[in-house]
Amino acid sequence: MLRPILATVAIFAPSTVLAQGLLPYTDAARVAAGAELYAENCASCHGADLQGQPNWKVRDADGYLPAPPHDVTGHTWHHPDTQLIDIVSRGTEAIVGNGYASRMIGYGEILSDQEIRDVLAYIKSTWPAEVIEMHNDINARSGS
Repeated sequence: MLRPILATVAIFAPSTVLAQGLLPYTDAARVAAGAELYAENCASCHGADLQGQPNWKVRDADGYLPAPPHDVTGHTWHHPDTQLIDIVSRGTEAIVGNGYASRMIGYGEILSDQEIRDVLAYIKSTWPAEVIEMHNDINARSGS
């Protein structure tokens, strides 16, 4: 009798990674780990300095948008933690749907939940205090 109840709870309970958000952005060890993971997995597209690819708002000849920056000039900080974690975990196509094409793969099979949080914590740790405050307000409004 407990099995169906536990299955239902598992479907509706947020994963630990989503529930905890990007809290480690203030933890130096987690940020350092995230910086290494970012360099290994993200910098080739999003830039070593989080600057993104040139003309990132304009589709290329194949119809893809170039990789956006993750610094304050981009839109990463405009999204709540839960959405950022979901994008990195499942990839942009899976999140947007409706035939949207993106070169951003999901890293959920490559990186652990903690590693994904560490990468995003590293990114968040580079933003100025006022941008972090705005991002935290977005999280509060979204329930992240």
